Formats: sequence, structure tokens, C-alpha cells
Amino acid sequence: MTARAYPETTGQQVERGWRYGWIDAIVILAIFVLLWTLVVLSGDMRVRFDELHPPPLSLDLALIPYYTARTVLRMFIAFAAALLFTFIYGYIAAKSVRARKVMLPLLDILQSVPVLGFLSITVTGFLALFPGSLLGVECASIFAIFTAQAWNMTFGFYHSMITIPAELQEAASVYRMNRWQRFTKVELPSSAIGLMWNSMMSFGGGWFFVAQSEAISVMNKNIKLPGLGSYMAAAAEAGDTRAAVYAIIAMITTIVVVDQLLWRPLVAWAEKFKLEQTEGKDSPTSWVLDLLERSYVLAWLSDHVGHVLGRFSEQASALGADLTQTVSGNTPAPAKLLLRIGLWVGVVFAVGWLILDGIDIAQEIKTDMTGSQMLHVVWLGILTLLRVLAMSVIATLIWTPIGVWIGLRPRVARIAQPLAQIAASFPVNMTFPFVVAFFISTHIPINLGSVLLMALGTQWYILFNVIAGAMAIPTDLREAAALFGLRRWQLWKTLIIPAIFPFWVTGALTATGGAWNASIVAEVASWGKDKLVADGLGAYIAQVTEKGDQPAIYFSIMVMAVFVVLINRVFWRRLYDLAERKFKLD
Repeated sequence: MTARAYPETTGQQVERGWRYGWIDAIVILAIFVLLWTLVVLSGDMRVRFDELHPPPLSLDLALIPYYTARTVLRMFIAFAAALLFTFIYGYIAAKSVRARKVMLPLLDILQSVPVLGFLSITVTGFLALFPGSLLGVECASIFAIFTAQAWNMTFGFYHSMITIPAELQEAASVYRMNRWQRFTKVELPSSAIGLMWNSMMSFGGGWFFVAQSEAISVMNKNIKLPGLGSYMAAAAEAGDTRAAVYAIIAMITTIVVVDQLLWRPLVAWAEKFKLEQTEGKDSPTSWVLDLLERSYVLAWLSDHVGHVLGRFSEQASALGADLTQTVSGNTPAPAKLLLRIGLWVGVVFAVGWLILDGIDIAQEIKTDMTGSQMLHVVWLGILTLLRVLAMSVIATLIWTPIGVWIGLRPRVARIAQPLAQIAASFPVNMTFPFVVAFFISTHIPINLGSVLLMALGTQWYILFNVIAGAMAIPTDLREAAALFGLRRWQLWKTLIIPAIFPFWVTGALTATGGAWNASIVAEVASWGKDKLVADGLGAYIAQVTEKGDQPAIYFSIMVMAVFVVLINRVFWRRLYDLAERKFKLD
């Protein structure tokens, strides 16, 4: 990397006469404003709430900034939880072959459960957990946003963990790194680029479902939390085009601001973890990162607080390694046996509880649904499956070459990144006034048009992952390909396709899972009094969830989960294994 023109540590800054400047004043002011905003908004999340008389949602334009702030807070709380889940779940799945056999199919099921499905199960529990407080509804909304973010990030991180070059793993073994050192110095840096782009995509996925997460219409409950998503839903119900346009402007502005202040600096910072020996000529840049790197306050915090945290993490990892060695090497056989028995008892208890709960649900379904109704739900699942497959093929053919073109050109990526985020984050219900009018005027059936609505929220998983894969191609390999005169198809066959294939698998897998989820909003398009309903499992789930028909909800979600698991096991899992074996950068 190029040498910096300013001191790197606070000690060097003091020696060279550096002191607090206008950048530090802005940083301190921003920190205080952020903390004050968090205190105010968190207080508003704990106000009294009456389920029978929920507070009305106003379409007053002056309230849009406040609603936007409430939504952004929920988004970042959910994202923090999704990131923690990603590290824990993805790490265990990558490290344990036995756990992987259970955790990956479970992740397939979880990503197939619609947001409304999670809300129908969790909203009553959260309301009971925080009686008389809005915090229960807030937790349900945050959990729903979490489910729209976590699965893609987890799949991407797991893929990065299992495709780390062998020489890096060998180097970590030679230096006798413990698990924490290996994670922080090898595994996390190796996954940084893919994790950044998947985080951007997942954050956009939260925006895509924010209307369903904040305007909760499940189990005969109709609750609208103060937020931009519920504001959009209310505007759509009222057919208020003016309010919808201002909400769209607020959302686009928020996405651009978050991109400039967070995602672009992170993408530029993650470039230093690229596995290459020759530095790229045109690396991603960020004006915010350049300013923050010149801040005396942040440098001081990095030197002192970062040093303390680093020592604490090293001591904790050393203690963990000692405990692991003690348990594995010095624990008496009877104690090991008791530990294993206790673990298996816990597993058997959890499985038994799930089986008993499943038996109750099965009896409820058998009592309230006939065989013809069940077959009809399966047929609706097949129709939605055909739409999902069509979306995946079309999105791959369109966005793979575009993603490679963007990823290999950082200057283009700087422009395309916020535009792609806006497109990926755009809630599909905000397109309904145009889509409904277009479908009606052109006589396009919603059964066909719902493929377009489904693609609006899920095709971006493929684009973002392909961009990340293209950006991760080492400059050395690109220069070698140019030296050997590889062009067009030869270049794609020899370098580009092998390099992006693992990333494409992750993107296509999460795109198909997200498409099943998006079907609940893509197969039902309404604006004011006009409503178009497609024949599909997503529309069916949306209808029975709004009615509160629990047996139908359970059975339809089970059908969707079975479809997703079968496709993933037969098709996507084999491609994952192929990517791990053949397209690993060693």
C-alpha cells in the first residue's frame, strides 16, 4: 500500500506537533449526537402499549425524519445481532463436520421461513415477555429484520471459512496459533471482502422487508410501529402517492448517507486483506476513511483502548486454550463420560421437545385441513418453485457479467455501489402503484409478473456476491492472465469463472432462499382499492397469516421448508462441495 503522509500513532503525532483539529471536533460532536439520539430513541421504544388500542400512525410529512431514525436504529440493532450470529454459527459449521451436517440443513430451513412466518410465531411471545410495553413489539420487529439479514451473511462467512488457502492454514499451524489468534489473524481477514459485501446486501435485505417488519398484520393483529416501513405501508393502504414519494426520498437519502459513512469506508479498509503480492493500481477509496485516519482522537482510542482490548483478548484466548487442553488431556475418564452424557441428555431433551411440539402441530393440521387442501398447498408450492427457478436463471445471466465488470473496475464500483444498494434495498411494495397500473394496462397476469416483483428484492444477492468475487481476484493473477494474452472466453474460462464460482454459489443459494421469502410480498400486489393476487405459496401464506389460521400457516411453512431443503441438498450443496474442492485459491 502507498505510504501515508501523516503519523500513524498518537505518540508520533505529539512528537511532530499534531494536536486536536477540526476533524477531531467533528468526530467528538458526532459521537455525542449519536449517543444522545440513541438515548432518546431507546426511551421511545419502552413507552406504554395497549394491544387493543395501538397508537395511530400519522402520514404527516414532518414526522418522516423521526420515523426514519426509529427504523435505522432497528436496522442496526438487528444487524449487530446478525453479525454475532454469523460469526458463531458460521464458525462452528465450518470447523465441525458433524455439526455441519445438522447446521447447514437447519440454516436452509431458517432462510426459507418467511418474515411473516417468524412474526406469527414470535409476536405473541414478545408481547407476553414485555406486557404493557412497546418493547415487545419492537423486539418482534427487530427479530423479523434479523431474519432478513442473518442467513446470507452466515452462508457467505461459512463459505469464506472453508475456502481459506491451505498455505495460510499451514502458516497458522507452524506459528502455533490458538483458535482465537487463528480466527482474528487468518480466518476473519480472509473473509473480510466477502463479509463486507454480504453485509451490505443483508442490510439492504432488511430494508426490503422493513414494511412487513414494522406494519405487523398477523394473528388478527394490526400493529404499526413508528417507522419508515410502516409509514410506507400506511401510504400504500391509503393510496397516498405524495406521502409514498416523500418516504421513498427519505429512504434513498438514508441509504446513500449510510453508504458514505459506513459501507464505503469499510470496503476501502477491507481492501488491505486482499490475498495478493502485487498491489492493485486503483484500489477502493473513501473520503470518510481518509478523514478518520487523520483524527487524533480516534488514533488515541486505537492506541490505548485497542491495546487494552487486544491484551484482554489474548489473555482470554490463552486461558481458553489452557482450559481446552486441560479438558482434553487431563480430565479423568469418568468426568469426560459425565460431560458427554450431560450433552447428549440436553440434545435428546431438545429433540424430544421438538418432536412433541411437532406432533401437536401435526394433529392440529390433520384436524383442521383436508387432504385436498394439503395437496392444493403443495401445488401452490410448485408454482412458486417455478417462479424461483426462473428468477435465478434470469438473474444469473444478467448480473454475473455486470458484477464482474463492476468488481474489476474500482472506479465503476464507487459509483455502482450506492446505486446497487438503493436498488437492493427498495421495498417492493413501493413499486406497487406503478406495477399494478402497468400490469392492468398491459394485461400482464400477476402469475407472470410476480417473477419481476420477486427479482426486485433477490437478484441483488447474486450481483453483490459476484462483485465481491471479482474484487477478491488477486492482482497477480490478473496480470499473469494479461501476460499470457488471455482474452474473452479464455479469460473467463481460465480465471474469472473459477475465481467467482464460490461467490456465485453463495449468492445464488441465498437468492433462491430469499425469493421464497419474497414471494409473500411479490405474489400479492395492492395499491389502494386495486389488488392483484397470484396463484402461489407466498400469496397463500400472506392470506392465512393475516387471518390467523395457525394450522394453514404451519403446513404452508413446512411445505416451503421441504421444497427449499430438497433443492439445496440435491443441487446447491453439491455445488458448494465442488467450490470447496476445485475452486479454492491455493
